[in-house]
Amino acid sequence: MELGMIGLGRMGANMAERLARGGHRVIGFDPDEKARQRSAKAGVDPAASIEALVARLQKPRAVWLMVPAGEAVDRTIATLVPLLAPGDAIIDGGNSNYKDSERRAAALAGERIQYIDSGTSGGIWGLEQGYSLMLGGDEEAIERLHPIFATLAPAPGKGWGRVGPSGAGHFVKMIHNGIEYGLMQAYAEGFALMHRKQQFNLDLHQVAEIWRHGSVVRSWLLDLASAALAENARLDGIAPYVADSGEGRWTVFEAVDLNVAAPVITTALLERLRSQDKELFSNKLLAALRHQFGGHEVKKG
Repeated sequence: MELGMIGLGRMGANMAERLARGGHRVIGFDPDEKARQRSAKAGVDPAASIEALVARLQKPRAVWLMVPAGEAVDRTIATLVPLLAPGDAIIDGGNSNYKDSERRAAALAGERIQYIDSGTSGGIWGLEQGYSLMLGGDEEAIERLHPIFATLAPAPGKGWGRVGPSGAGHFVKMIHNGIEYGLMQAYAEGFALMHRKQQFNLDLHQVAEIWRHGSVVRSWLLDLASAALAENARLDGIAPYVADSGEGRWTVFEAVDLNVAAPVITTALLERLRSQDKELFSNKLLAALRHQFGGHEVKKG
């Protein structure tokens, strides 16, 4: 089967390479010529433009987008629509907001172009281990592209599936990432406690390795924590700054809208925001208040 891939950054390039290894013809485009050249070495057929990519695909065509969420997706779709025909499909494999996916699907339905939102998890490891795919959209369209999804998944019948109508795929991926925030925060806090307990002189990599086998907290995230500690036991040179890419915020907003208590995910998000504040004005005010009411010493910064 053949597929167009727009966006050959690290994850998009890895997905295209996995498909090429699986015997699919992948025509790829990225505005960065070096990205196109790298993908060509991995078996991807590069195109110099979106127009050239679409022209080389046989009908019914399928184009997978791996571009940043937001306006970039809308711009890419606007470029594609005049080039596509009824029965063609667009798959958005990025981390778009599910409400945007619902809007895009409705607009494309008027053009009789199928729109599939694919929540995609697997990161840089997906090339070898496969990707978890949470698909939203028309059942018939997803079934037509079954060979593509089966090749990208960890196994033909595992790790992927249609979870509901348009928007459902990105909604489920949003919740997935919110859960990820909470799990990562729990591991981070637990290891921080052990790091601080200096009297035991704990080897945190050893502890992680023990937990990885047989414990109730074993997971792939723990595997990655163990790998990080093996490389750099004290995490020297790593700034205590944690970015948030948006999905955690959207999950918290959704929890408020649905009146669902999500304290762990919310706290994990707030901790990330705290890490991004170099000045942390709130803590300065707390110190000032303690000085005002109790005369407590204020450290000068």
